[in-house]
Amino acid sequence: MQTYVSELAQQSTEAGMIISVGKTTEMLIGAAVLKNPPPMVMVSDAPIDIVVTFKLLGVNVSSDLKWNTHVEAISAKDASRLYFLKQLKWAGAGISDLLNIYCTVIRPVLEYASPVWHSSLTVAVTKALEYLQKRAMNIIILFVLHYLAICVY
Repeated sequence: MQTYVSELAQQSTEAGMIISVGKTTEMLIGAAVLKNPPPMVMVSDAPIDIVVTFKLLGVNVSSDLKWNTHVEAISAKDASRLYFLKQLKWAGAGISDLLNIYCTVIRPVLEYASPVWHSSLTVAVTKALEYLQKRAMNIIILFVLHYLAICVY
């Protein structure tokens, strides 16, 4: 691996590009590699950090190739957005506004790059994602039911 990284560094230098060692990481995939790791890779006489997870284009990739870390990250991000949806509901936002917020702010976070990771989710992780969507729908539906109750009286 060191040979390829050195060659890449040389080509980058010739092209006028600088490799930032602080932003460069290495991920070892597989249990066998973790038990007997290869020698540390160096760039410009500086070691490259070995990581267990990293974020690539908004998707958290894990060395065990499971998606729990990614789902935890998007769940945390979505929880704050659900709070925002509740605040909008109590501030008097209309049903169409709440649905627009759900479709443009909440749902895209849950479904971003899902063709990459969704097919390999466990049942428990899938249920966690569905729970977040149900919470959003409950916030909106309870608003509708409250609105209808006021109109009936």
